[in-house]
Amino acid sequence: MTTATPYDAMFSGVIGQDYEMLKLLAPLAVEMSRLVGATVSQHPKTDDKPLNVVELGGGTGITTLSILAATDDIQLLSVDNEPVMQGQAQKKLQAWQAQGKLAFCLDDALSALQQLADGSVDVVASAYTLHNFPNGYRQQVISEIFRVLKPAGQFVNGDRYALDDIDQHTRTTQTEVGRYFRLLTAANKLDLLEHWMVHLFSDESENHIMRESLALQQLAAVGFAGIHLSNRSEVNALVTAYKPR
Repeated sequence: MTTATPYDAMFSGVIGQDYEMLKLLAPLAVEMSRLVGATVSQHPKTDDKPLNVVELGGGTGITTLSILAATDDIQLLSVDNEPVMQGQAQKKLQAWQAQGKLAFCLDDALSALQQLADGSVDVVASAYTLHNFPNGYRQQVISEIFRVLKPAGQFVNGDRYALDDIDQHTRTTQTEVGRYFRLLTAANKLDLLEHWMVHLFSDESENHIMRESLALQQLAAVGFAGIHLSNRSEVNALVTAYKPR
């Protein structure tokens, strides 16, 4: 059963319908999805079973496709509680679903994780999902990620990790806003511009913003080890962490 959450409708309207514009608005985000897929593919297998991967916030399937394209021996559960976006992913990824390599879940991230057994997942992967969560909900999700991972299991997240230097972060965000206005006004997509601005204000709000140092401390606090942030570009970065054996 899908549990209602404060951000349920965030991608249900114009953004969800025109999410492919992300490739123009935030090309670095597309590259981050590729990096998530490549990182998942490098995770060492411990048995002869397919790699068991859970993706949080599959959206329209950009990162889902990157994961599937990077590794063949996989069973991937893509979780997203927004039917508009997941419907787009299902259309694009029918071939993998037909092969039994991909399944979809319409629950929110926390509910989906809570239904999984302890130590049952090799990798939990995500791109541009956790930063959308209110801080308290994000903490619960991270705790559940740790619980469901097998020993030596990996968390891979490409996301908006706000810079610790607040002035630098503000300048970077201003550049991002300028790009939104330039591209979307030229494309005469003022409704989409409005929705992205509203969404960005949510991202930057005190109860949502995922500041780098605090985010890494949050991972360590639940027990993750080998925490590493890499591929930083503007507000985008890749974070990996392991559950100790």
